Amino acid sequence: MSNTIKKLAVLGSTGSIGQQALDIIKDFPSKFRIVGLAGGNNTSLLAKQVSQFQPKLVYSPLKFDLPDTTKFLSMEDIVTHPDVDIAIIATSSKIGLAPTLAAIRSGKKIALANKEVLVMAGEIIMAEAKQHQAEILPIDSEHSAIWQCLHGEKGEVARLILTASGGPFYHLSPTQLAKVTPEEALQHPTWKMGRKVTIDSATLMNKGLETIEAHWLFSIPFNKIEITIHPQSIIHSLVEFADGSLKAQLSVPDMRFPIQYALSYPKRLANPRLPRIDLPQLNSLTFEKINYDMFPCLQLALDAGKKGGTYPTVLCAADEIAVELFLEHSIGFSEISEIIASTISLHQGTAKPTLDEILAADDWARNTAIKLTRKANVCLKQ
Repeated sequence: MSNTIKKLAVLGSTGSIGQQALDIIKDFPSKFRIVGLAGGNNTSLLAKQVSQFQPKLVYSPLKFDLPDTTKFLSMEDIVTHPDVDIAIIATSSKIGLAPTLAAIRSGKKIALANKEVLVMAGEIIMAEAKQHQAEILPIDSEHSAIWQCLHGEKGEVARLILTASGGPFYHLSPTQLAKVTPEEALQHPTWKMGRKVTIDSATLMNKGLETIEAHWLFSIPFNKIEITIHPQSIIHSLVEFADGSLKAQLSVPDMRFPIQYALSYPKRLANPRLPRIDLPQLNSLTFEKINYDMFPCLQLALDAGKKGGTYPTVLCAADEIAVELFLEHSIGFSEISEIIASTISLHQGTAKPTLDEILAADDWARNTAIKLTRKANVCLKQ
């Protein structure tokens, strides 16, 4: 593999992470080749990507004209195709779950950017990966940082420390938070991300989901995972070892760094297009304790992760509905956490769920979150 071209399938190629992955891939035509692309409803962009990268395999929920050398396949068929070496899972929501499992069962390498896959079904995913000897390469900047810090280490891990920028509203009052608009929430101070992830970053839900992911990826108990606010977003995570030593991974906040590392691993590739840190210009790197009372979504996520079973699935589904409603101006910023909390409070969890039970919990949570919102809106109008 090291002396040959790595053949890739990119699921979610029209999304933010997918587009940035393709941006890295085109920098190294002698290292990477696109075999498959899967996009959403943005068929005009997907058609341009097909024209540029000329994949053999394509998936889209909406059909469009393809070159004679390309054919439509399901996402599961794309990632299990014998020509695919690495499957990049850059879709959002539960859509990425079935293709990830299919890729694992085919023994593929999985470059994973989809948070919900591990949050919803972490125990199942990691057990299947172990059984089929499939390697999961994290793309999230925080998990990539931990992965890099752990590389070559054999000592006991005392703590994982995830950093959070705090988003655009970390120092606002509850009254100010209640007035936040979707347009304001989408203006992240340091990262370029998709709409859903950007809102999750503003509520700090994102950091709760990443804690659950880290728990499964690195087999670390929740009581050994901490979060600290780091507004500059230069240190992406830290690992503390038994002797008190800390290792950190630093880079400019640009998702192309963790994407490139996952694709090039175990090597590092020189890429002059990626920005470099100018240390004197940094002036200082600062850290703050998290105010959990101001950002209840984070505590909801941590509690759901510790409960386990189907609770993280319900968390993800309710959050997705609440964020959609907020982006549509149907609810306020502070109501996102209220909908999630109410949905979780009504859930009767299953401790060791099957995949079918996880998907059923997802459907239940979505329906419940919508019903709760409708009921609240009716009460407000009366």
